[in-house]
Amino acid sequence: MKIIINGIEAEVPAGVTVAAALAHAGHGATRRSLSGQPRQAFCGMGVCQECRVRIDGQPERLACMSLAVEGMQVDTLA
Repeated sequence: MKIIINGIEAEVPAGVTVAAALAHAGHGATRRSLSGQPRQAFCGMGVCQECRVRIDGQPERLACMSLAVEGMQVDTLA
């Protein structure tokens, strides 16, 4: 299936989380820390909140807790 990551269409497997889709498409980093270091999903269960992204215009969504859907637009802060 296809989703849009940072304005670029990406082919990702169906039935995966947004975090898995990002990793599959080569976009591991989801945001940057205050010191500028790239951050990405760490715990995979929503506790660490390192995977926050904007999904279809909604900010601060957890990529590890959201299923990827055909046509979804994901914007990372990385």
